[in-house]
Amino acid sequence: MSWNDMQPLLSDATLDTVFMLWWSTVYSVLIGIPIGVLLHLTDRGALLQNVVVNKVLGAIANIGRSFPFLILIVVLMPFTRFLVGTAIGPTGAVVTLTIAAIPFFARLVEAALREVDQGLVEAAQAMGGGTWTVIFKVLLPQALPALVAAVTTTVITLIGYSAIAGAVGGGGLGALAYNYGYLRYDTTLMIVTVVELIAIVTVVQLLGDLIVRRLAGRGTRPSSSLRVGLRRVRTDEPAPATEAA
Repeated sequence: MSWNDMQPLLSDATLDTVFMLWWSTVYSVLIGIPIGVLLHLTDRGALLQNVVVNKVLGAIANIGRSFPFLILIVVLMPFTRFLVGTAIGPTGAVVTLTIAAIPFFARLVEAALREVDQGLVEAAQAMGGGTWTVIFKVLLPQALPALVAAVTTTVITLIGYSAIAGAVGGGGLGALAYNYGYLRYDTTLMIVTVVELIAIVTVVQLLGDLIVRRLAGRGTRPSSSLRVGLRRVRTDEPAPATEAA
């Protein structure tokens, strides 16, 4: 296949892939962050400790993460068709990609929130801050660099998933590589498609790393009132017992 014949196919497939990645990432972040926050807050010793809720959510997330994506596409076809009117094409693939990415991203959010200094949470509580204050003034701002890294990892995972979805009617670069590169033995097109996927992954990773470095360099220091509260909490902590002489 000549480059003139290849170019429109690549352009359409790239746009389809970007469409799938954009919307599946948006939906995964919007749904995954609340689930990840709830997983963190309901853990043992956390602000809203609830073992039952935590175990149920954790089990659902674990099952969702362990489900093979190709099988998930087939299983979700009736639901996808009911939800968006089609089980194939980029629109149908967005549903499956989102459902596959939500538990993965939620676990990354939970891990990011665990790294937040517990003293800041205690300081916010000591100043009368409620659950919403802790979430939006402490947990999410302090975990922002890690959350951006989590989004980057999720997008890269979705790129791989979108290529698999393309092989079963999802459209995008995966469909192009399978239908033309594999079934029609067009090695050149296959190589070009793979190189483009690698380029997309590289750009996403570099952009994510750049944002994380900017956020880490700028720092996510707590507000002055929280720092005062943190000093108060640490001052009120009992001094460690010393051994008798």
